[in-house]
Amino acid sequence: MIIGGGATGLAAAWALAKRGRSVTVLESNDQVGGNLHTERDGEWQIEHGPNTVIMKPPLHALLDELGLLGEAQPANAIANKRYVVLNGRPVALPMTPLEALTSPLIGWRGWARLAREPFLPRRNAREETLAAFVERRLGPRILARMVDPFVSGVYAGDPAQLSVQAAMPRLAAIEQEHRSLIIGVVKRLRQARRDPAGVPAEWRGKLVSFPRGLQHLADRLAERIVAQPTAAIHTDCSIRSLRREGEQWVVVDDQGGEWRAESLVLAVPAPVAAQLLRPLDESLADPLAAIAYPPVNAIALGFREQDVAHSLDGFGMLIPRGERRRTLGALFSSTLFPNRAPAGHKLLSVFIGGRQSPEAAAGDDATQVARVLDDLRDLLGIRGEPVWQKVTRWPQAIPQYELGHLARLETLDLALETYPGLHLAGNWRGGIAVGDCLENGRLLGERLSAQG
Repeated sequence: MIIGGGATGLAAAWALAKRGRSVTVLESNDQVGGNLHTERDGEWQIEHGPNTVIMKPPLHALLDELGLLGEAQPANAIANKRYVVLNGRPVALPMTPLEALTSPLIGWRGWARLAREPFLPRRNAREETLAAFVERRLGPRILARMVDPFVSGVYAGDPAQLSVQAAMPRLAAIEQEHRSLIIGVVKRLRQARRDPAGVPAEWRGKLVSFPRGLQHLADRLAERIVAQPTAAIHTDCSIRSLRREGEQWVVVDDQGGEWRAESLVLAVPAPVAAQLLRPLDESLADPLAAIAYPPVNAIALGFREQDVAHSLDGFGMLIPRGERRRTLGALFSSTLFPNRAPAGHKLLSVFIGGRQSPEAAAGDDATQVARVLDDLRDLLGIRGEPVWQKVTRWPQAIPQYELGHLARLETLDLALETYPGLHLAGNWRGGIAVGDCLENGRLLGERLSAQG
């Protein structure tokens, strides 16, 4: 039995169902997908959660298995271009060595600092903040102008609190393996070109979605799961409590119904899992409750084309904290994929709040729209008011892999040893990206299937 029909829970359920294992998914919402939630309003189409997934070998294999490769939609080629705000104006991130040499984002001071990086010693730290790691290896300019806005945009996080070993383990591993980040990255890029890892060249590293949005992936998974005779999905099924009886787990829903299984997977956000597990054992609940989830609002804004001066020729724009604006950044959604806005119009997906400015997510919808417009008007040359808008609120948006995260997971795993058949999963461990959740769910489902 799996509680939670998001990406992780669905992937685990599919791994079990396709092998003929009995599996039931209980989802509290009226549809599956969790954060994968696409909305269509006339000719406007938005994502309430993630907007894209990266095509890596596990995702390619899953889409092929689900018959979705033919429907997958690569992002516009110009989506490789990204902007970062510097001194009140959007500056494109360098995409070639020559652009990097002349980029004001790096500057001669930044290059002077980067030139020292290959000669710096490695540090064998159990855990270190991302900010300390980047400043130590790459310098304060790269931290402030590139890493800080990236972390705000992807994690809605604070690099001064995130653990590099937990949030970006590959980065920490490069230092340990190669000592130099620059040398290590170059070697890995060369290796990747020699060993493409099973993804056709036309898909490798591409950002993708579907004409009907990312929710289509969740819906297809659900269709395949319920098509198996041993599997079922129940929506609108909120869970009130759970307990252990003999060798079975008993789950009680909000209508008083009981569900029983020998194996129970909680594929839900950490705060939800903590609330369900606290009556059972505080040593299970406490590590989960300690994981921070800052609020983030996603604000979709539609404009007439002539009311946005910027060409919106890229993936989007990130705003570093040093620019003293509350908005984290904006995706150029109508540039990324076709049919996201009516003809003659542009669609922006703007994000505000996060770990560094949680208070910015407070206020009614009108306040939120006015706040982000105040930040974006001069940056993108916006005139007039939006002709369409939608505010989506995530009071507990993205789990933060902050200092102590690895120790919390170790404590949790130790406590789990007392409870056979209980498994915990979600984007609070193993990566926050959709692709990570799908792969982690698949691996969990395969392990459970192998156990019989």
